[in-house]
Amino acid sequence: MDSMQKNLKVLMFPWLGHGHLSPYYELAKKLSHRNFTVYLCSTPVNLKSIEKKVGFEDSLIQLIELHLPNLPDLPPCYHTTNGLPSHLMPTLKKAFDMSKNSFFDILTKYKPDLLIYDFLQPWAPEAAFKLDIPAVQFITSSTTQTALLFHAYKKPDVEFPYPQICYRDYETANVAEMKKSVDDHKRDRSNLVIDCIEKSSKVVLIKGFKEIDEKYIKYLTTLCGKKIVPVGPLVQEPSNNVEVENSETITWLEKKEKASTVFVSFGSEYFLSNEDFEAIAEGLLLSNVNFIWVVRFPPGEKISLEDKLQKIGYYDRVEDRGMVVEGWVPQAKILGHPNTGGFVSHCGWNSVIESMKFGVPIIAMPMHIDQPINARLVEEVGAGIEVLRSHDLKLHPKEVASVIQRVVKDEFVREKVTKLSYQIKMKKDEEIDQVVKELKKLCVKTKLVVEVEPGYMQLFKFIGRPNGWFTKFVKRLLNSSS
Repeated sequence: MDSMQKNLKVLMFPWLGHGHLSPYYELAKKLSHRNFTVYLCSTPVNLKSIEKKVGFEDSLIQLIELHLPNLPDLPPCYHTTNGLPSHLMPTLKKAFDMSKNSFFDILTKYKPDLLIYDFLQPWAPEAAFKLDIPAVQFITSSTTQTALLFHAYKKPDVEFPYPQICYRDYETANVAEMKKSVDDHKRDRSNLVIDCIEKSSKVVLIKGFKEIDEKYIKYLTTLCGKKIVPVGPLVQEPSNNVEVENSETITWLEKKEKASTVFVSFGSEYFLSNEDFEAIAEGLLLSNVNFIWVVRFPPGEKISLEDKLQKIGYYDRVEDRGMVVEGWVPQAKILGHPNTGGFVSHCGWNSVIESMKFGVPIIAMPMHIDQPINARLVEEVGAGIEVLRSHDLKLHPKEVASVIQRVVKDEFVREKVTKLSYQIKMKKDEEIDQVVKELKKLCVKTKLVVEVEPGYMQLFKFIGRPNGWFTKFVKRLLNSSS
């Protein structure tokens, strides 16, 4: 058992989206500072986005390349969701699933003590179990959304016990999609989210903290029979890079008054429709509030930002009150700046947590997937206000402007999100310490089983195979001792 005092080796395997790679990398950093050697496995193009950070920040994190098979229309530069044309998403998922043999070879080569995997690859824990490696899922979306999905699966005829967490009347597409995914899973176990949770070894890690979703953590634990362990916010700290400090956006923001400016961003992989773009632009102009708006367009499409803004008379009306940037901005630095007073967000979970950590109230404009439920949670905990759509799903500029003004001026919302930010900072890595405890417990149990079997094999040849009843008996003893 002396080997258990050495660094435990963990292989982390996120889905191919940057919104998944980023929290996996932040968790990897936390674990590497607590006696873990971490192998972070993804495609070369995905790893490229963090390789400089890894080389600079932590020698106990190693990047492991997973090479997907060559498929038509999917060159290596598209082995990531970042910048992937939407029509190629099914092809990427197909190529990812076809890489399971390559992934098994990686597990065999590195022999980790533990696998931490994501939500679309149930074949990953199956591969780990073949090698007697425990596997734990790490969910990067919210506990609230996951609990709602699992409730629909386990109790389809019962109302969700928290009525404030629901889809609005105009979100019928979300309801239909969830019902279909649950029905499909009951028929042929094809819902990968549910399947991945069910394959996790006793524990499921999830991004969040008890101050905002404790009751949903408890409810999900009851529903799925696994111990749901929150990992905390896992938010990247603002860069102190001189280039970032002197960037045009930060220089512009420095000249504004405290809490006077809203930051507007809808994530790196969601693109606004023309209708939404014009409604948001008009709403920002009507609000009379300072703003920084980062705009992104689908890759490969020739769209002129200048033409789109000219169409609504933006340049004649905004003066020095607004700044529109196409591409990248230092988001963490902007949210952490005292002159930022609100975040117009699609309510992707990473953005919600980041905003709460920096104490910035949210103007919620959910678009799809888990974002509507995240927006309901934001309102429930008092960290922001949602911009409601009309029943024909349209955003209206006056409603956009009204909510922006309310959030920037509302002292209650500001006080609530400031309190959440303080609680996050005071707890530091309290959740991570519990995560480490749970992971080490799993590794110790598995190692005991693996070490017990060879020692008894000669004495108990008559009992049967290493995977026979004796091994199962030992495993039950170990499980009952936890």
